[in-house]
Amino acid sequence: MAQPLITLRDVSRSYERGHDIVHALADVTLTIESGAFVALMGPSGSGKSTLLNLLSGIDRPSAGEVWVVGQRLNDLSEDALAAWRARHVGLIFQFYNLIPVLSALENVELPLLLTPFGRAERIRRAETALRVVGLAARARHVPSELSGGEQQRVAIARAIVADPDLIIADEPTGDLDARSADEVLGMLRDLSREFHKTVVMVTHDPRAAHWVDVVYHLEKGLLLGVEPGGAERRA
Repeated sequence: MAQPLITLRDVSRSYERGHDIVHALADVTLTIESGAFVALMGPSGSGKSTLLNLLSGIDRPSAGEVWVVGQRLNDLSEDALAAWRARHVGLIFQFYNLIPVLSALENVELPLLLTPFGRAERIRRAETALRVVGLAARARHVPSELSGGEQQRVAIARAIVADPDLIIADEPTGDLDARSADEVLGMLRDLSREFHKTVVMVTHDPRAAHWVDVVYHLEKGLLLGVEPGGAERRA
């Protein structure tokens, strides 16, 4: 049986906004198994992005415990969190966040600049990641020469190039047409199934539920329910 990669215990996150306290998350407890493809769904302001930020070590809880890849993130300094994130987390964004003047290969190589790898090894790993997402032939193209779907696949290659345990995807299909969105969702599912990556995705796209194993529903900072995704129902 797969072991949990993520465990949240009674996690809350509050912010001060002027004289008010905003409760972004309240007493969230959940467990996500290693290799799962999970969607976080809910209306704007429900706490989805806050939860992603806690899982990736970008933010810290106001209360409760966050355990990811066997590490209690509450205990880490900012420098230690950055080092942990570089080793264990790959990030995918809605608008790709590619560097316009760099080729696909150079964009994918970027996370490896923070590692001890020499240039030859960085290029080898970047080329491998581009092959995984089906873009080996487009390695020398800059983002403006790629379609939106291709740019997001480059972003996925960049997220996996350092072989992370956890892939965090924030609205990865939000800027794509239906066909490209399905290609990206299928690729994320394959990373989960074939490469045993744990993928946690925030999305408003109702089609995404058909691709994932589990859907967590949030509203007003509360975890309201959990249901099997389409992939789990088809299994």
